[in-house]
Amino acid sequence: MTLRRPVAPRALHPGAWWLWALGLATAASRTTNPWLLLLILAVAGHVVTARRTDAPWARSFAVFLKLGLVVLAIRVVGQTLFGAAASGNVLLDLPELPLPAWAAGVTLGGPITDAALAAALLDGLRLATVLACIGAANALANPRRLLASAPAALYEVGVAVVVALSFAPSLVTGVQRIRAARRLRGRPDRGLRSIVSVAMPVLEDALERSLALAAAMDSRGYGRRAGVSRAVRRRTAVLTLAGLGGVLVGLYGLLDGTGPPWLGVPVLLGGILVAMLALRSAGTGVVRTRYRPDPWAGPEWLTVGTGVLAAAGGVVTTVTAPGALLPDPLPLTAVPLPVMAATGILLALLPAWGTPPPPALASTPRRDDASRTHRPAPSTSTSNSSEVAA
Repeated sequence: MTLRRPVAPRALHPGAWWLWALGLATAASRTTNPWLLLLILAVAGHVVTARRTDAPWARSFAVFLKLGLVVLAIRVVGQTLFGAAASGNVLLDLPELPLPAWAAGVTLGGPITDAALAAALLDGLRLATVLACIGAANALANPRRLLASAPAALYEVGVAVVVALSFAPSLVTGVQRIRAARRLRGRPDRGLRSIVSVAMPVLEDALERSLALAAAMDSRGYGRRAGVSRAVRRRTAVLTLAGLGGVLVGLYGLLDGTGPPWLGVPVLLGGILVAMLALRSAGTGVVRTRYRPDPWAGPEWLTVGTGVLAAAGGVVTTVTAPGALLPDPLPLTAVPLPVMAATGILLALLPAWGTPPPPALASTPRRDDASRTHRPAPSTSTSNSSEVAA
């Protein structure tokens, strides 16, 4: 009997995690079906739990979940106070304040119906799910390795993006450190008063960390330029404008769902191809070296493919059963679960098992291994007898 060789631990390419998360976010942005949105949240949470490390940015997923709850609450309160009147059963009748003629279509107060409240909850849940997908990418992808993998033409932009991405993990780390310092000094670290007193030190610390990262990158020569002819610059500019225009038009056609079929995926793929040619042309003017580039192998293709399948399930469902993605929220028991979209989302669970474990998780000893380590070794006679019996 041949034993299966264990998978060697390594960090997955950060671009693969971002493409996977963007696929889930695309699937979430196309639907208000609560079952699909909850399924996306469950898939993203399970993959983050299975493949995150102990790095500071790995703790940002919980922060994005809390931010999603805040967005959900704001959406419900906004619908309650300023939402237009909708048909349905009246749950609460608030006093309505008269508004001037230029504010036609906006109400302040008035009756709150179950249909309007359910629609607000689903809209807020959709936005919270998109934020959770972005939080999953922040928790799984190393922002500094993402900068090292960025194309040469986007290196200056990549520096700014990495500084922006490192702000949220630095913010989380700063909050934990300052709260621990307050507990050691016997001061309260929870409640509204502690939030007010912690906010300024946390923001200052996160900004200082981000600026220090930017200064360190600048001191190491990021953004050096080589001489490029005028013809190459013109060709790069034309390809960049054409590629970005195609990507924007393709994304609009893909997310809108009401335009012709050729306006979505074909235009998007053509724009991406032209944009890649533009990046290749612009990269000739950037002089830099790359140390130990992250490999792009089978696990990366699996991760990206499952994210694409999650988005493709929503696109196919838009064509076959468009009402299943934007259902009537009431009654909730009558909301269907589209099989194609749900299957694509469930396939996004495969990176939790089909990718190599990160080094930090692989180096953590299990409980059964630790118990075997501290267990006394068998005596010589016992081992010899067992060998003879074998």
